Amino acid sequence: MTGEWESALRAELAKIRPADRESVRQAQERWKHVGKPLYSLGKLEEAVTDIAGMKRTPVYSLDRKCLVICCADNGVVEEGVTQTGQEVTAIVAENFTKNAASVCMMAEVAKVDLFPVDIGMATDVPSVTVPEYKVSCGTRNMVHGPAMTREQAAQAVLTGIHIAGMLSEKGYDILATGEMGIGNTTTSSAVAAVLLERDAEEVTGRGAGLDREGLRRKTGVIRRAIEVNKPEKEDPLDVLSKVGGLDIAGLTGVFLGGAIFHLPVVIDGFISSVAALCAEGMEEAAGDYMIASHRSGEPAGGMVLDALGLSPFLDCNMSLGEGSGAVAAMPLLDMGLAVYRDMNTFEEIHVEQYKELK
Repeated sequence: MTGEWESALRAELAKIRPADRESVRQAQERWKHVGKPLYSLGKLEEAVTDIAGMKRTPVYSLDRKCLVICCADNGVVEEGVTQTGQEVTAIVAENFTKNAASVCMMAEVAKVDLFPVDIGMATDVPSVTVPEYKVSCGTRNMVHGPAMTREQAAQAVLTGIHIAGMLSEKGYDILATGEMGIGNTTTSSAVAAVLLERDAEEVTGRGAGLDREGLRRKTGVIRRAIEVNKPEKEDPLDVLSKVGGLDIAGLTGVFLGGAIFHLPVVIDGFISSVAALCAEGMEEAAGDYMIASHRSGEPAGGMVLDALGLSPFLDCNMSLGEGSGAVAAMPLLDMGLAVYRDMNTFEEIHVEQYKELK
């Protein structure tokens, strides 16, 4: 029997429609008349054009930007898969509100507002925790059974959708995705292994600094969790509930919310991209509203983007998380949009227009 949260999630998924092709066509036509060599801005032109389809208009702005950082703890840390303790999640989450985390400095430069969310931290942080966003105080150890119930996973996804809708109402033009949660490269690798049908060893990296023995242990834990829970690849909600995390589930909702509310959503790194893959698995058209910022240094970072059919702007060997890669890509989008929107056309500068080569 489908629960209340899952029924509500299905109703939200039914609202998603593909990006508008006519707006894409009009944006492509505008680019042809901008006074520069055709297609010379490469991925920046593609992104500006794609966003027109997402927003359903070739004339738009990206003035207001927001980074949603989903924070959650993972019971699997009991297995010794991390270098640091679970208490670090709450410390860093609080630092987001004190302008004391890495991404805070980057976001200030990129003019991106931060919206940290306690969707499942083990302890409350007064400056972050909002009861209606918090699904539970962390997940269970997925080696011994499902990380969470199916209803909890659905609730977390719906929370992400709600947050995207709330930010849309506040006038934000574009969202970025980030996360914080000790142990979440373990859960992300487990979800990726299932969805990509890859062995745990292929998709698992050192996270925040594991040594060789730690990596071996982490890979073994992921294998055991998949064997114990037998998640169904064709059912992303099942995968999330059994071997995922509340942060991943919340970000899945943010991607789905972007599609519902016609907002572009920028993927950060590996963990964020796994959430994007879950979202596309729930509703294929949600993929129309995603932009890849960078290729993560984690082994499966490129694999997941390939599965999504997305090519990133950056390849800086970044693996920080927090939304740092998504924030780093924002100035590039601003630059591309400035040329698209403000540069004179060939007609205006009295220069013969470039012609497309056949």
